Amino acid sequence: MSTQTKCSSDSAASSPGKLFAASCFALVVSAVAFGIRADIVDALAVHFRTTKEAVGWFGAGGAFWGFAISIFIGGQLCDLLGMRALILFACLLQILGVAGTIWSGETLSLSTLGIATLLVGLGNGLVEAVINPLVATIYPDSKTHKLNLLHAWWPGGIVIGGLIGYGLSQVGASWQVKQSVVFIPALIYGAMFIGMRVPRTERVQSGVSTAEMYAEVLRPLFLVFLFCMLLTAATELGPGQWMGSIMNSLAGQGILVLVWISLIMWIGRLFAGPVVHKLSPPGMLVASAFIAAVGLLLMSTVESKAGAFLAAAVFAVGVCYFWPTMLGTTSERFPKGGALLMGLMGAAGMTSAGFAQPLVGRILDKYDAATALRIFAILPAALIVIFGLIYISDLCRGGYRAVRLAGDEDRSE
Repeated sequence: MSTQTKCSSDSAASSPGKLFAASCFALVVSAVAFGIRADIVDALAVHFRTTKEAVGWFGAGGAFWGFAISIFIGGQLCDLLGMRALILFACLLQILGVAGTIWSGETLSLSTLGIATLLVGLGNGLVEAVINPLVATIYPDSKTHKLNLLHAWWPGGIVIGGLIGYGLSQVGASWQVKQSVVFIPALIYGAMFIGMRVPRTERVQSGVSTAEMYAEVLRPLFLVFLFCMLLTAATELGPGQWMGSIMNSLAGQGILVLVWISLIMWIGRLFAGPVVHKLSPPGMLVASAFIAAVGLLLMSTVESKAGAFLAAAVFAVGVCYFWPTMLGTTSERFPKGGALLMGLMGAAGMTSAGFAQPLVGRILDKYDAATALRIFAILPAALIVIFGLIYISDLCRGGYRAVRLAGDEDRSE
């Protein structure tokens, strides 16, 4: 039996197309929440009469830390509780978190805001804890490509959320009204998964033991990728959550710049296949790090709206492939690690992004937006070196090769 057939048809699971569509819709909810929150961070600081650093801790950072916690734990529970049960619980957490965020505005309680933001993050993390190994399972022969297609709906959702936030701002809607928009897509994807039959993970179907899965964590190259995930996530999501505020101070229309960045990322990920084929995943990561560094430096120098959109386009191309390619490469290089390793990568990325939120807020409070962007440009500069060494190492070994699971044995393609 082929790997494709084995991993795609477990226990009469729903068709890969339906599972993939539902996974994309679930990710859209997380992204819409991100886009709307990016639009309201300044409003939160005004409403709660506090600093942007405090908003970074309570109104933004908690979403990333909650994500990190739940994607780490969820990655280990996928095989124990089943992916369908986890994603339905994720939907419930997101709904409760959005409701709590709105309620915090009535009580003027930063602690309530922090707890609610944490709940949203926990829900978002569980979504990724499920959909990443799910897509790797139903498409074992094209993981990096399909994960890029899946994660195209992260920037796609931000475009939707950002435009909704901008449109509601034009009619004078409050930040609470903007937040309430998240309820609608959350309920829709929850209903979609209720009717789905979700397969077991690729790791379980291939007969890889739990002990073998945990042993993959200690492989030196995986630890290098785990460290790199800290830097790639901070590069993309550190300035990203504050992009509306940063670009407002530099050139105005900040939320539209975020929408523009996300639109470019969405298109780039939708057409990731030819890029993966031509450059290979390590080559993509080297190029991405270089372009991201240039983009951040260009954004720090903008003085006009046209310049802001041009610099933002460069940055968008740079960060476009970071997250899905890191996940895809991890799954292709270390398939025995299954959902655990993908969960660890996501947890590392969101932990890094969570700590980046108050850091960006503090820099904005004490200095300016240009300084924040220049400081964060250091991260992709370091990644150029690390990814470059990995790329050269692969070339010396005959090029990049994805490891395939076939029963209890690995084989390369």
